[in-house]
Amino acid sequence: MEPKRRTIGKREFIKQCAAFSAGMFCIPGHGFRYGIEGIGQTDFSREAMFQEKTPRGIMCRICPNECILKEGELSQCRNRKVSGSVLYTLAYGNPCSVNVDPVEKKPLYHFLPGTRAFSIATAGCNLACLNCQNWTISQTGPDKTRNVSLMPDKVVSECLAKNCSSIAYTYSEPVTFYEYAYETAFLARQAGIKNIFKSNGYINPEPLRKLCKVIDAANIDLKSFSDSTYLRLSGGRLQPVLDSLVILRDQGVWLEITNLIVPGWTDNPEEIKKMCNWLSGNGFRNTPIHFSRFHPTYRLEQLPPTPLEVLNTAVKIAADEGLQFVYTGNVPGHEKSDTICPGCGAGLIIRQGYRIVSMALSGSRCSKCGKLIEGVWS
Repeated sequence: MEPKRRTIGKREFIKQCAAFSAGMFCIPGHGFRYGIEGIGQTDFSREAMFQEKTPRGIMCRICPNECILKEGELSQCRNRKVSGSVLYTLAYGNPCSVNVDPVEKKPLYHFLPGTRAFSIATAGCNLACLNCQNWTISQTGPDKTRNVSLMPDKVVSECLAKNCSSIAYTYSEPVTFYEYAYETAFLARQAGIKNIFKSNGYINPEPLRKLCKVIDAANIDLKSFSDSTYLRLSGGRLQPVLDSLVILRDQGVWLEITNLIVPGWTDNPEEIKKMCNWLSGNGFRNTPIHFSRFHPTYRLEQLPPTPLEVLNTAVKIAADEGLQFVYTGNVPGHEKSDTICPGCGAGLIIRQGYRIVSMALSGSRCSKCGKLIEGVWS
């Protein structure tokens, strides 16, 4: 049975958190209980979800890497290890980064604008992007980072204490700390808190559909529209990410897309046009897309920042292909950081960096012409 979407009272929530902390909490659909004593210090505290025994070892079925691991071996994401013929997650209750961010930083421009997201990450990633801006935590494992002890119930209580409207699973790759994100999101839902997944979208369909029951919004990095570029730049494949976009949309999760334009890698206008044409033709015309400026980092420090004219070209291509909400990222003061009504051209949300300067929405409609603007506004 999948978790129901309901909000519980404060007293019931506190009781439930107490049960969780006592190690007696069972997420519906898991069919077992587990203790949490020592999590964050002990390697083998939480069995991994979506594992399968094969003649070659234990297969992790969370993502398309589908690592098959023998006793003591570590997964590609550095977050999963086999012990006693059981696959365990090493990333549970031990985040290496905890911050309060504006939701616009994710970036999400059509989801609860002006609110704050309690943001967490553990070390690890299932891709190996040459341009990763958070490589110090993504390209390592939880045993190599400075972590804090923050179990799911504590994440929720901290979020409430800091008056955040949502919890964001972000910075590194939440697919690799799937169990931690899923079970935190489940509790957060009970407390009336929204959940945000900032991800590369490199996840198998079954785990993603289960996750969609407890998350409310996602921003997915669509890194390229070339399978060859995906492999050489990130170590992954394109099709699983496209499949994830469709699943998220069809499951009712609010979706926005980020495309980082890396000079010499993902700045080909024909490839950008092909990507935008696919999005337009597959039901994503009203899905916001953020063309983000690359800054030299990690293994691509020798490259220049993305020229502004390349970003402007990408914006024009997207508009010409019928995409309704096109933004630029990592360019402070750029005019394409504002939300403009596609009906009458009125400025609906004017932004200055991550700050909202003004809003002209009447509910979910343009206050000037009444056009429905897709998003989650309250």
